[in-house]
Amino acid sequence: VQLQASGGGLVQAGGSLRLSCAVSGRNFMANTLGWFRQAPGKEREFVAAINWDSYRKWYTDSVKGRFAISRDNAKNMVYLQMNSLKPEDTAVYYCAGRSKSYDDYRSFESWGRGTLVTVSS
Repeated sequence: VQLQASGGGLVQAGGSLRLSCAVSGRNFMANTLGWFRQAPGKEREFVAAINWDSYRKWYTDSVKGRFAISRDNAKNMVYLQMNSLKPEDTAVYYCAGRSKSYDDYRSFESWGRGTLVTVSS
């Protein structure tokens, strides 16, 4: 498994969770990493991305100011700190990797197994 997410669970609205993703193979750690999510009955959507040296970060508008993406290249890990969670954040969260550079920060090649986040109201 090249992208293994963990850390999901059940949390009340307003709470926090930290997702982790162990990354291996295909030169993923040398490139931008990202997080996506898919809510029940909806398409998968981009959440956040971080470039290889953590200098640049991107977020979808709905999570700006609440979520923070980070990475630890020495440990081959990428994280998503989620604060002030809302019921609409409920989804399966996936980390994503790519083996080369793309113009679009939302372009990825591989998604790992997801982790379920459920936010109760």
